[in-house]
Amino acid sequence: MRIDVILGLQWGDEGKGKIVDYLADQYDIVARFQGGPNAGHTLKFGGNKYVLHTVPSGIFRPNLINLIGNGVVLDPVVFQRELQNLEQSGVQFHKRLLLSRKAHLILPTHRWLDAASEAHKGKEKIGSTLKGIGPTYMDKTGRNGLRLGDVEQPGFRDLYEALKQKHLELLKIYPSIDFDLKAAEDAWFASLDTLRALPFVDSEYYLHDALGQGKHVLAEGAQGAMLDIDFGTYPFVTSSNTITAGVCTGLGVAPQRVGRVIGITKAYCTRVGSGPFPTELSDATGDRLREAGHEFGSTTGRPRRCGWIDLPQLRYTIQLTGTTELCMTKIDVLNAFTEIAAATHYRYGGQETTNLPYDLCQVDVQAVFKKFKGWECSLDDVRRIEDLPAAARAFLDELEAYLGVPFRMVSTGPEREKLLVRE
Repeated sequence: MRIDVILGLQWGDEGKGKIVDYLADQYDIVARFQGGPNAGHTLKFGGNKYVLHTVPSGIFRPNLINLIGNGVVLDPVVFQRELQNLEQSGVQFHKRLLLSRKAHLILPTHRWLDAASEAHKGKEKIGSTLKGIGPTYMDKTGRNGLRLGDVEQPGFRDLYEALKQKHLELLKIYPSIDFDLKAAEDAWFASLDTLRALPFVDSEYYLHDALGQGKHVLAEGAQGAMLDIDFGTYPFVTSSNTITAGVCTGLGVAPQRVGRVIGITKAYCTRVGSGPFPTELSDATGDRLREAGHEFGSTTGRPRRCGWIDLPQLRYTIQLTGTTELCMTKIDVLNAFTEIAAATHYRYGGQETTNLPYDLCQVDVQAVFKKFKGWECSLDDVRRIEDLPAAARAFLDELEAYLGVPFRMVSTGPEREKLLVRE
């Protein structure tokens, strides 16, 4: 068997959680392969709204195994709150939520370092969510991080104290900020009992055996491909590989095991925090997109920057990820627009190109747009992609032709049932 992949093709917040939830009943295992509690996957069904930060989005399907892979960084306090919310919603997860021993732990001092570092940057800040993600990945690559499997070891407290002391020394280079370390540590150590109550696995062996037994596995990414540490808009990126290659390192599976790659894009673009955004609309149209799409971060609550869909950017991430099929979310946000647009190429340095420049963060890039007629009607009663209004179909057809990959799913609202699927 092969492992299928679902990931975001923009700057995150593409609506991956809903699509994972929809697809999940076709799989036996949903495995999260990177990122940490900076993710916010929102799902709506049964009249309720749920936001997941670390737990895979297949957790609401009662027969599915959900695996947090080694590429994830986990904050036990945030994780505990997330599980408490699931329990209050009646979700039974204790035997279905597995933790990779090789996943790294976010310590209280990681969050302190994150906040101090970001405050020190002033106007140069990158827009960190201040969850301790970056410092945790730095310790991982610096080979002195703590992993989930360490909590099972008799010398765990000594390992914790050694890493904490290193962080306290590092904090001396930054201006002082308010941080109650004792309260944070008390909550952190108390939350470890929640971790220990769940099954720990060696995920690379677990998934190898599962695939060998014919199990169907879906790998779930967080953030978006444009935030990839290597290929995103560096330095305004996250600290992990958000593209398909991250599945191999974040779960311990070989490249030839990868099957379908489902890329998610909004019908427009959004971005949270700092960094380049060629199609950004800093005007009334951008405000209108934000209000219509309720574009406020599910993790941070920050208003998202909004703009028209960027086709050169999408073609770039499709190439990087090997996307085999596309899903468009939030097409309903455009329902009331008389006219919509899509960037088809860039203009900078006196030239036009469809390639993203290496120095996108430094150069003045102007997006060149093609305009489309809006459909100006509700999509609530549409049940098939073929039944979309003519203007909406023309918009999708043009995008497919440009990108060279078919749209297999189109989401017409946040609810689970509002998804049009082309078989």
